[in-house]
Amino acid sequence: MIAFLFALAASFGVSTTGYAQGASLPVDDAGIVSAGESLYKNNCVVCHSVGSDVVVGPGMKGVNERRTQPWLLSWIKNSQALIASGDKDAVAIYNQFNKQAMPSFAFSDEEIVSILTYIKSAESAAAEAPADGAATAAAPGENVGTDAVGAVGGYLDIILVVLIVVLIVLVVTLLLITSVLKNYLNKNKQLDEYDAEIVNQRFDFSKIYKSKAVRTLVVLIFVVVLIDLTLDKAMGVGIQQGYAPTQPIAFSHKLHAGEHQIDCNYCHTTVYESKSASIPSANICMNCHSQIKAESPEIQKIYKAIERNKPIEWVRIHNLPDLAYFNHAQHTQVGGVECQTCHGPIQEMEVVYQYSPLTMGWCIDCHRETPLNTEGNAYYDNLVKLHESTTKSAFTVSSNGGAECSKCHY
Repeated sequence: MIAFLFALAASFGVSTTGYAQGASLPVDDAGIVSAGESLYKNNCVVCHSVGSDVVVGPGMKGVNERRTQPWLLSWIKNSQALIASGDKDAVAIYNQFNKQAMPSFAFSDEEIVSILTYIKSAESAAAEAPADGAATAAAPGENVGTDAVGAVGGYLDIILVVLIVVLIVLVVTLLLITSVLKNYLNKNKQLDEYDAEIVNQRFDFSKIYKSKAVRTLVVLIFVVVLIDLTLDKAMGVGIQQGYAPTQPIAFSHKLHAGEHQIDCNYCHTTVYESKSASIPSANICMNCHSQIKAESPEIQKIYKAIERNKPIEWVRIHNLPDLAYFNHAQHTQVGGVECQTCHGPIQEMEVVYQYSPLTMGWCIDCHRETPLNTEGNAYYDNLVKLHESTTKSAFTVSSNGGAECSKCHY
């Protein structure tokens, strides 16, 4: 898809008949806005931002004021028919963008209105946001993985370093005081033989390493450390956390998912409806790159793959063992789990790496801690009542059998 709403935000100074739709859109209707957001992110965001930034096509800011609703409905459903009818605005847009045809969309009027409502809502939200762009506090539970503790880790390191420095200073100070006192007492020469022996005695370090108790303690410490390191290595067999292989094409998630905010579902088309998230085909890449950076050496690799009729051989990063069953749709669609929960801040990764350990313990911990959304689902009514009658703890995935062996191994 080259563009969705391919130039609706463009202003040509040409007046249109009808009414401006922006003021009458029900931007306070959460259901309509949510439906429009879903449609927009799955179809439009690859080419357009809801602001004024240009991605592939222009930003959508102000489109409701510049175009009438009837015109927008006609354009989105069949832009070529509108151009063929001689509509001067449609022809002007078509010519301005090098006569690149926008595909037609079989959306209903209600679906298109929900998209326009979402755009209007996003504009209102942006207008109400702080002008200085200050970051707001993260909601509880928003961070995942190592970010879940916020900045505590960094501060803890600083505190430990400061404490070590303070201890070193105290030891040096005590040694200096001891030395000064010893010199003072020796110079006064008022010490008897017994006191002088105590003041000037020297510590025999050989007694320490010759002591059987010390030697036994050292051996025990060495054995414990060796066992701990061995166990860590053994428990880490098969864990590829941090694995970041070189891919055949230098694809940047930071650019596509981060800066351009392309929804994961646009490329991984089956992530909400299949056991596995599909690997993007070359055709999906060409929806944009038939026009954008077509001469780039990396994009030329896509062209070569298509010419040879061979798939791009992406290197798999996240890979569970065959003995474990995992269903993407069950987690993303039914459970509402965000991609970042398992894959980490994917929108910030220039090169994708395995963020989570993906171990059985890690999965079970998530099942034990994640509350199950049972609202509006009569299937869970009796289960929830039974659970609440026996315990006050939350009804989690584990409460519904999510920790049973046969759920993942069968």
